[in-house]
Amino acid sequence: MGNGIAHTLAQYGYSVSLVDINADALQRAVTTINNNLDKQIKKGTLDEQAKAITLANIKTYTDLKEGAADTDIVVEAATENKEIKLNLFKQLSDICRPDTILASNTSSISITEIAGVTAHPDKVIGMHFMNPVPVMKLVEVIRGKQTSDEVTRITMDLSKKMDKVPVEVNDAWGFVANRILMPMINEALYTLHENVSGVWEIDTVMKLGMAHPMGPLQLADFIGLDVCLAILNVLYTGFHNEKYAPCPLLVEMVNAGELGVKSGKGFYKYTPGNKELVLADRFSK
Repeated sequence: MGNGIAHTLAQYGYSVSLVDINADALQRAVTTINNNLDKQIKKGTLDEQAKAITLANIKTYTDLKEGAADTDIVVEAATENKEIKLNLFKQLSDICRPDTILASNTSSISITEIAGVTAHPDKVIGMHFMNPVPVMKLVEVIRGKQTSDEVTRITMDLSKKMDKVPVEVNDAWGFVANRILMPMINEALYTLHENVSGVWEIDTVMKLGMAHPMGPLQLADFIGLDVCLAILNVLYTGFHNEKYAPCPLLVEMVNAGELGVKSGKGFYKYTPGNKELVLADRFSK
């Protein structure tokens, strides 16, 4: 998500500081951005000059203070772990200017809670992009309890300048997108877990019957089963409602390291260069 956000901002003319504590991760991010820009050129939506300008707009840093101290807006895209995000926002609050907008790409964690660890909670907002960021149009703009009207306006305007469609929502566990999406994925998991039908069959029903471009189990593979589990745990803990309890099969697969595309195996198998959808061994008949 981080490299996709950096890619999109840089493509639309913004100077971007891409920060990670791991230099290798930064190199992989730049390589990914370069490859994705090449795909845009191949599709005819970008030319070589625009690619060069985009890459020139991105600088990488392994030091948070060096990369973030003099920015107008920070978009945090760390892993979906509340403690990591709270610690990061505490640091950003100390490092950044008082007028810097601190945005989180969190997909489920309370913006109000994140803002509570900062010195200027009115400057904190949610900016939830969809993956892949350069392609997907939606940005959920989430207002915390203290987010100012001005910060909300600036964030909405920035999203539009990136050729996105921003949707303003109020702070609640999971916001809109994942409060609706994750229970659907979880129900698909329970349908599989209870042997109502198989992986291919469940995904096919949702694609052909409900006109979804991708079935819920394949989508979970692309999101990352560990991310799905983290979001469901946030919903379950936040709402204290059993309907958000993660399916045991999801927990089992995450514990087994079967995380979807990122690990090469989830409900389907994923190998480089193979576009055919192949069921993972445990789900094949």
